[in-house]
Amino acid sequence: MSRRIYGQECSFATALDTVGERWSLLIVRELLLGPLRFSDLARLVGGAPTDVLTKRLRDLEEDGIVQRRDLDPPASARVYELTELGRGLEQPMVAMGRWGMRLQRLADVLDLPVGLLPSAVRAILDPPADAALTIGLRSEGHASYVRVEGGVASARRGEPVAPDITLSGAPIPILAVLVVGAAVENQVEIEGNRDLLQPLRSMVAIPARLREEAVESFGAGVLSPG
Repeated sequence: MSRRIYGQECSFATALDTVGERWSLLIVRELLLGPLRFSDLARLVGGAPTDVLTKRLRDLEEDGIVQRRDLDPPASARVYELTELGRGLEQPMVAMGRWGMRLQRLADVLDLPVGLLPSAVRAILDPPADAALTIGLRSEGHASYVRVEGGVASARRGEPVAPDITLSGAPIPILAVLVVGAAVENQVEIEGNRDLLQPLRSMVAIPARLREEAVESFGAGVLSPG
């Protein structure tokens, strides 16, 4: 499979030449949350043929976006991770995700997989520059967290160190607690500083249509319409 490129003297076209192939940005999306073995990456990316995924990873390695690393014993596994150049894609991808929300309806996200929860929380938060806190997320046996600092939100897999607040529950109830508010707090276990909930809700920036649908569906504390 040869790589298709635009070959234009334009930085945007150059970026697309590098990460514009199908599955490439979804690979980056998963590696932004932390290193992964090939088998885990294939599962989380969702549906990429093995040969295509291998080719995309090879291309991303050649371009200095992804690198391979052997874990220390007793793990003895090889993982893929982003380089510093690759990590530079985090905020552009967050911005693209926020733009993509304009094309979604609430029904499109009601079956949100647990693996996408930290990315979803990161995408809906638009924090001020002076905010600094760590939000722990626990859902269906998976732990992750979102760090808010310097006006940006970054998401990672794993247990955070000394989170300021931790939200535990299914993905949609956790998101609903942030978007809708107190009406659904009984659906989520909240640990830590509950006083941070209101500041967090003030950071939520989603399209008005999605917010209106969420309030209509979840505002009475119900997690499904009707």
